[in-house]
Amino acid sequence: MTPEQMRDASLLELFSLEAEAQTQVLSAGLLALERDPTQSDQLESCMRAAHSLKGAARIVGVDAGVSVAHVMEDCLVSAQEGRLLLRPGHIDALLQGTDLLMRIATPGNSPQATDIEAYVALMAHLLDPTAPLAAPAAPVMAELQLEAPAPVVEPPPEPAPRKTKRTTENGERVLRVTAERLNSLLDLSSKSLVETQRLKPHLATMQRLKRMQSNSLRALENLNVHLKDHALSLEAREALEDARRLLAQSQQLLMEKNAELDEFAWQASQRAQVLYDTALACRMRPFADVLTGQVRMVRDLGRDLGKQVRLEIDGEKTQVDRDVLEKLEAPLTHLLRNAVDHGIETPEQRLLAGKPAEGLIRLRASHQAGLLVLELSDDGNGVDLEKVRRSIVERSLSPAQTAAQLSEEELLTFLFLPGFSLRDTVTEVSGRGVGLDAVQHMVRQLRGAVVLEQTAGEGSRFHLEVPLTLSVVRSLVVEVGDEAYAFPLAHIERMCDLEPADIVQVEGRQHFWHEGRHVGLVAASQLLHRPASQDSGQTLKVVVIRERDAIYGVAVERFIGERTLVVLPLDERLGKVQDISAGALLDDGSVVLIVDVEDMLRSVEKLLNTGRLERIARHSNQVVEAARKRILVVDDSLTVRELQRKLLLNRGYDVAVAVDGMDGWNALRSEDFDLLITDIDMPRMDGIELVTLLRRDNRLQSLPVMVVSYKDREEDRRRGLDAGADYYLAKASFHDDALLDAVVELIGGARA
Repeated sequence: MTPEQMRDASLLELFSLEAEAQTQVLSAGLLALERDPTQSDQLESCMRAAHSLKGAARIVGVDAGVSVAHVMEDCLVSAQEGRLLLRPGHIDALLQGTDLLMRIATPGNSPQATDIEAYVALMAHLLDPTAPLAAPAAPVMAELQLEAPAPVVEPPPEPAPRKTKRTTENGERVLRVTAERLNSLLDLSSKSLVETQRLKPHLATMQRLKRMQSNSLRALENLNVHLKDHALSLEAREALEDARRLLAQSQQLLMEKNAELDEFAWQASQRAQVLYDTALACRMRPFADVLTGQVRMVRDLGRDLGKQVRLEIDGEKTQVDRDVLEKLEAPLTHLLRNAVDHGIETPEQRLLAGKPAEGLIRLRASHQAGLLVLELSDDGNGVDLEKVRRSIVERSLSPAQTAAQLSEEELLTFLFLPGFSLRDTVTEVSGRGVGLDAVQHMVRQLRGAVVLEQTAGEGSRFHLEVPLTLSVVRSLVVEVGDEAYAFPLAHIERMCDLEPADIVQVEGRQHFWHEGRHVGLVAASQLLHRPASQDSGQTLKVVVIRERDAIYGVAVERFIGERTLVVLPLDERLGKVQDISAGALLDDGSVVLIVDVEDMLRSVEKLLNTGRLERIARHSNQVVEAARKRILVVDDSLTVRELQRKLLLNRGYDVAVAVDGMDGWNALRSEDFDLLITDIDMPRMDGIELVTLLRRDNRLQSLPVMVVSYKDREEDRRRGLDAGADYYLAKASFHDDALLDAVVELIGGARA
């Protein structure tokens, strides 16, 4: 088998695994939709699953999978947009398509081309009854109906781990094992490494015991010298000699065993380190593994769109954790398809603009400060900012007057919103609104970030940063409130010691001078809810953390040192712990919590916006907080959110913000507020659900609630008030005085 064939075979196996997972999502979602066809969350998950399978099938060149997934996606999108109500016949057909996709992805069980044609015709007929059915549709329908309720036949179980052997082009044998076994091996090797470190205190104790033995022997020798001039009985002298001899023998034995233990500890630690490094290396794969088929996909997609496109790749040998690679495949595919479809122009347009007829997309991978940095750029036309501006207004995401004042950076952030698309028509490639929002979501799941930059007429550039591995993280371990916390080095700008004179007050907040700018200073004890240090007069230990443009200094009690930590996920039952991403074990077996720097920076911004950021006292630990009333604003529109926040801040209220209902609910449960102002239409949890949950909570049920929505119909107003809102304000008639007057009516002035 040639290397190319091996890569193709591996890619098909990955597609088979993805198909298995996505068809499970489809099956569960479709069965739920059969009970209630209006469930928007199930419609969304099914549509995304079909969309992902379509993209995956295109990459591996399985045209049958593209056709089946595309018509299923059309049906689900029609249901999402209200043009189609899913009935049992639709659910049956979609389930049949799910079975077809699994058969397509299963080697040796692929359906015939006529089956695919018949199914596509069947779905077209269900969406448009005037469309003709293909001739073989009836037998295929009967066949699929017989197969649909039958259980999926699994291959007979094989001894775990399931493995196959191959030979690489340089003659090395390749053994594939299950990911679970590999993860277990890495976990065991990391624990073994930690356990060997626990020998260090035993070695120190043995050394101390050896010194005590030496001191005891010297003391006995001194006693023997002092008693030399005294008349001692023969028995006493024999007893002293026995004691001296026994001490000398025990000291010799102790020295020998101490040397043996020291040698054993050194060898054990070396072997544990080699075992751990080897297990970790088994997880690392070259970045090229995620690129298989991408060059061909870009070329073929360009040809389908009448464009000439070439993909150049730099850094194919960059080593990355296999889990990271698997999770990068989907967002990279989205970005590459986006570059071909939206970025690169047609040959005629490029020639008129003075560019070569062939468009160029560059993908570069590199290591920087413990991160995998990806840069994907194209030499296309860039983003049409005016079209983005018009689309924002047309979708009622922002008033025309506000949209006209948005900066380029603010306009580009709208491209990452769910459902946002610049395509007026739906094609196989785009127009669904499934793209950059999915990319951002998947990158954030990797604890990474994605940023878009563009130059009109010259192209766009996506900058992605994700960890090299999800298994280990190089960190600075610090002490806060007598507990250990770890800051990933990838987010640390520097460490420094601050004297009290270095801290200045700027606009009522504490800052210090760093690289030509004032950097805000915050206390880790406040962020992590730990008791503040009592040593207020001492030099401050500060960790300067950065996430893109946000930078702050976090004051801690002391620096413990740099450590390579094996990431141990927190128990899922805990949910998302604020400002914490995971746990780990230190050399002595004690637990350390790993800080989620991005989350911590959001916490800092929230404290700043609400005016609750505590000063780090130099002579007193007493903190005085202004007694101002607090308001939580929940809205998924950045413009509306910022407008309301500034209006209320200028009137003297403390204001916190949340980007959707789920974020708002988490804030309500963890903090105290005097008023909730919420929108209705939001992702994850809408305003009606939020108000309903609030009214069911014993602690929150009396909290005043104002609904601010674009929907100003009487039935919409009634829905909000029936859910438990105290006030309903329509954005269509929204002006400054209306909002502020309503707030005063509900909770009075800003001061308590």
